[in-house]
Amino acid sequence: MIELEAVRKTYETGIVRVDALRGVDAEIAEGEYVAVIGPSGSGKSTLMHILGCLDVPTSGSYHLAGQDVSAMTEAELAEVRNRRIGFVFQQFNLLASMPAWRNVELPLVYAGVSRPERRERALAALERVGLADRADHKPGELSGGQQQRVAVARALVTEPALLLADEPTGNLDSESTVDVLNLFDELSRLGRTIVLITHEHDVAARASRRLVVRDGNIMTAGAA
Repeated sequence: MIELEAVRKTYETGIVRVDALRGVDAEIAEGEYVAVIGPSGSGKSTLMHILGCLDVPTSGSYHLAGQDVSAMTEAELAEVRNRRIGFVFQQFNLLASMPAWRNVELPLVYAGVSRPERRERALAALERVGLADRADHKPGELSGGQQQRVAVARALVTEPALLLADEPTGNLDSESTVDVLNLFDELSRLGRTIVLITHEHDVAARASRRLVVRDGNIMTAGAA
């Protein structure tokens, strides 16, 4: 599913040069549940941006499902982001004025899916995350854990090849954290490819494999 080869990312601001990634090699198979863990400044956020096609490597290559995305145009990257990758962020990024199902259908709006099909698929995605009975509730009427599950449903509604979760439990209490991680466990059992970015070791332990990032390199890769 994912193949990174000698991926480097360098940021330059005036005379300041920062090597955020320093020749990363990694492979993630289809259906794997992998945690990327590391402290602030380790390079894991930069790695997440590249995996999510939000940024491109300075050098090296990134193949997603056999497709070389490291040299794509911005329009091509946008197409990959919308159709091939589902995003879950620490901030739920839900629109407060819209009910849950309308939030979930948004990626389908951008994809040009018809209104009746959008609603049907959004409701099915909410049912998948256990929130079918909250479809008409606005975010302010939901708990933090429920809002994050709505965000997961939105990420899944396009049936993406890859689910990319960036600190998805960072704003949740302990009970909601367990609920959301249980959902990821279930999605993993169903064969979904998941990459979870975190700095919390107990969260990373839920994955089947762990990549430890430090100083722009993957230091270790093994069972969580």
